[in-house]
Amino acid sequence: MNLLRPVLGMLGLAVGFGLYAAANRYGDPVASLLIGMMFVVLGALAIWYAKGERWIQVLGAVLALYGLLRMTVLH
Repeated sequence: MNLLRPVLGMLGLAVGFGLYAAANRYGDPVASLLIGMMFVVLGALAIWYAKGERWIQVLGAVLALYGLLRMTVLH
């Protein structure tokens, strides 16, 4: 069993929550733009990382779409 993968997952989760909290300090509309950009980047990285796993590509597309909506419509 590869123990590095769960450790990196927990580290990534902690970093993500930290970035989300840091972006919320700026207030709207800057916070919505920053958080939306984070979701777009996360979705793009998930699509790139997937390499043939369709469900990860779909999840990445949903995350990227949510990020775009967060930057434009959902304030």
